Amino acid sequence: MDRMDKGWFRALTLGAVAALALSACGGSTATSVPSAASQAPGVSTQPSTAPATTAPATAGPKSGGTVYLLTQADQFDQIDPQRAYTGEDLAFFSATIYRSLTAFTYSPDNPTASKLSADLATDTGTPTDGAKTWTFTLRDGVTFQDGSPITCADIAYGASRTFATDVINQGPTYAIAYLDIPTLADGTSAYKGPYKGTGQDLYDKAVTCSPDGKTITFHLKLAVADFNYTVTLGFSPVPKAADTGESYGVAKPPVASGPYMVQSYATGKGGKMILVRNPKWNQASDSYHHPYPDQWEVDFGLDPKVIDQRLIQSTGNDAFAMQYGGMQPENLATVFADPKTPNTQFVGRADSSYDIYDRYLWINVQKVSNLQIRQAMAAALDRSALRKNAGGDFYGDYGDGTIKPNIGADYAPTGMWDTLLGQKIPDTGDPAYAKSLIAKSGVAAPTLTYSYPDTPVQGKAAAIVQASLQAAGFTVKLQPLPSGSYYSTVFDPKKAGDFGTGGWGPDWPNASTVIPPLFTQEGGWDLSQVNDTAFNAEVKAAQTETDRAKQSTLWQALNVETMKNVWVIPTFFPLAQGMIGTKLATGTGPNGGFYRWGPYGSNPYGDFYVKQ
Repeated sequence: MDRMDKGWFRALTLGAVAALALSACGGSTATSVPSAASQAPGVSTQPSTAPATTAPATAGPKSGGTVYLLTQADQFDQIDPQRAYTGEDLAFFSATIYRSLTAFTYSPDNPTASKLSADLATDTGTPTDGAKTWTFTLRDGVTFQDGSPITCADIAYGASRTFATDVINQGPTYAIAYLDIPTLADGTSAYKGPYKGTGQDLYDKAVTCSPDGKTITFHLKLAVADFNYTVTLGFSPVPKAADTGESYGVAKPPVASGPYMVQSYATGKGGKMILVRNPKWNQASDSYHHPYPDQWEVDFGLDPKVIDQRLIQSTGNDAFAMQYGGMQPENLATVFADPKTPNTQFVGRADSSYDIYDRYLWINVQKVSNLQIRQAMAAALDRSALRKNAGGDFYGDYGDGTIKPNIGADYAPTGMWDTLLGQKIPDTGDPAYAKSLIAKSGVAAPTLTYSYPDTPVQGKAAAIVQASLQAAGFTVKLQPLPSGSYYSTVFDPKKAGDFGTGGWGPDWPNASTVIPPLFTQEGGWDLSQVNDTAFNAEVKAAQTETDRAKQSTLWQALNVETMKNVWVIPTFFPLAQGMIGTKLATGTGPNGGFYRWGPYGSNPYGDFYVKQ
């Protein structure tokens, strides 16, 4: 069955392009093997460089060994639990060093994977007052890596950091959008976060703790029937005493609440992050995580073509490795018989399936304010050449908006390439028509700067963008940025170009996690810098509509409106391909095989184990 027809799963918000990958900041260069003291009781302390390659394979998940994560990025973009917001990062860190009140189920079946499991909480939350109040009770025995208990105050403090938007940025902002805290005339929250303390009393009324610190209650400004999904994002606990603001997770790793902790972190080519077992984590306090490997090693700064070849050959430590990011287009035919089927020798360790993300080019509408100029940019773009560069049939389908069809009822065709630009636009672009739009705009074709992550595939894509727009009369300057810090850069309008490449996947199966994040200032991922008063009001109306069928109709209309305004140029609804080494397996995949995990469109990090 075509995977597009298998139903939706709660997705996540990655803005990363398949070739993008990790990022963040420096640390120790130590790569020593953890001592026995750092291991959980009863778990193998076998050195990470010597997995049991000669022992006969045994069925089912086993503890022990090291898993290697190979990436072309020089660092993680963010490790701070309130700032991490790309799908692969969230999937990796939530499987290893973070915990949250609720989490998603590991399963290759999308409907099953979309179901919530209790993590720090004893259940998936209790709504009252028509879902305007949500209460969660913490499990017994939950601790940070230093053994101190995780309490309601730590979760409340972690969520409060989201409001310090001058310090904590890039991350999910659902706390700002949903918690019952007044909004000022300028559209910002009356609470300014824990560092300034302005409006602290307002926050303390919106988020309350029981006297014993075991129960946390969230009071919302509107009914949110799926708020228990919301707390998977940006609500992880942070101990106040350890918080260093903007440098948290940079100067030194964040304090771990999950089954692993960061032993060392060195960025750049040849850099590594080493995760070892958290000695204070206790399986008895955690029914969600089942950490099988003794250790994780992330290897930074690798050539993506070399990563593919290493995994194809799967020798030495590469037999225990996986890639972070997608395969290179030139290697796809080697591994796959067709866009969705691995060749025989790669069955079980390679996967190609529709991911959760929509790819687009964002346009800073404050810098490119003329609608007909934006329309001309869209009309000129050679999407066919971009698709061929990205892998052709292996890459996926052409997109017509930021809501992807596999979200379900919230999607409807927008007519972007058929009618919305004034006439049908071919996949190859129409530079002559683009020139006519420029002529009607009343302004000269501007010089535009295009931002993109500096990777081989994205470099070729940038040249295609430049050539196709210049054929219509634009002048396009290229701004390559380090792939690991791409989003950190383009979120600063002073540093970003006039337009650039981006991507997004829903945080769960509702376009409330697509349209508001991408096109409102309080949404958290508004790279286009849209701030339209009338549109904001329409978004609020859609968010608070309790009739799900009516809400779907509203989201469909808003998707069309964003395309009419050309706040972004939609490009693709992609497939994603990845693979693992021969000595890795999953606990829930078919016959232990590799699969793409629906909630984050990612590797199922918490489900991997080393074959013993």
